[in-house]
Order: sequence, then C-alpha cells, then structure tokens
Amino acid sequence: MGLRLLLMRHGQSQWNEAGRYQGQADIPLSQLGQQQAAALAQRLASEPIAAVHCSDLQRALATAEMVARPHGLPAQADPLWRELAFGAWEGLSYQEIAERFPADWHAWLADPVSIGPPGGESLTRLAERVRQALAAVRARSPADGESDTSVAVVSHAGTLQVLLCLALGVDLSRYWQFRLDHGSLSLLWLYQEGAILALLNDCSHLSGRA
Repeated sequence: MGLRLLLMRHGQSQWNEAGRYQGQADIPLSQLGQQQAAALAQRLASEPIAAVHCSDLQRALATAEMVARPHGLPAQADPLWRELAFGAWEGLSYQEIAERFPADWHAWLADPVSIGPPGGESLTRLAERVRQALAAVRARSPADGESDTSVAVVSHAGTLQVLLCLALGVDLSRYWQFRLDHGSLSLLWLYQEGAILALLNDCSHLSGRA
C-alpha cells in the first residue's frame, strides 16, 4: 500500500507578520499563527495519524505539538526539516535585501537551484536535507508498503515545496509554483511506483482567520 503524508506549513510567525525573511532564525508564532495551528489541530483531531514529524524551529514545533496533542503523540523534531537557510538575509525585508545585496539578490533570483544567499543554502542543498528527512520518516513507518499509514509533517514553505518537487518529479527551479499558505494542509500519497498529490494548500479550516 502507501504512505499518506499530511503536509502542513506552520502557522504565521512574528517575522512573517513583519514581512521579514526567516530561514533558520528561530522566531515564535504570532497570535494569528497560534490560532492557525489550533485550527489545524482541530481539523485533524479525528484523523488516524501514526506519527507527527516536524522541524525543530519553534514556529513549526509549536504547530506540530498542537496537532499531535489530540492523538497522544509526541512531536518528533528533526533539524533536517528546517527551512532554507537564508544566511545574511535573515531578519531583512525583501526591499532591504535588494538594496544591501543587489548582485547576490539578482543572482539568487536567476538561479536559486545552485546559488544560495550569502552564508545560506541553495535549493540543491535543501533538497539533500529533504531527501534525508523523508527517508528517516519512511524508515520509522514500518507499515509503509504493507498497509496505508498516515503521517503528519509540519515544516516550512520552501522545505515542503522542495519535497513536492522531489516526490512528483518537478524541476527544483519550479518550486515556487506550489503555493503553501500559513497553516495550510496538503496531502501526498507515496507509493513504490511514485507519488500522488491529492490535496494542495487547503485552508478551509482557517475560515474567518486572516
């Protein structure tokens, strides 16, 4: 059978709210982000989830802990699920990056697959991490290949976009074409023959939350 991955982007953080690049800076959820995480947890409370995996950054970990609590599960944090490292750009806005690092900014926009921000990661490096993270999740899911198993993964936009590219055979340069909002839910089935994207960026549980 297959592995059913419930993919969630963490709730909004304080820096998301301020329009600042975060990367691996460890920024907490905003008040809205906490509400989004609670809505995710409520939506998934009756789902048969076998395990909850997440990034160890607090905005993802806090979201994952809320999702895991109704199931009596721990949130299994792993730094491999962290967001793309933005290096010197972390904490800056789009405009500040463009003004302070114009050459690096344009080079990264032109080729984020092989070029990373100063002191940061390229998408290729991130993809290496994601492959390791996914392999670890599959290794901890002994029923994978024998019967359907549902596993939750709470991570970051860039990380989940790269995961979708790898699973679906999409070139990494097109990662940005997968829109993933804060607190969103996506569903990816993994089989030996390949992957099926059954749900993308569903935010219906966030109705009434900006």
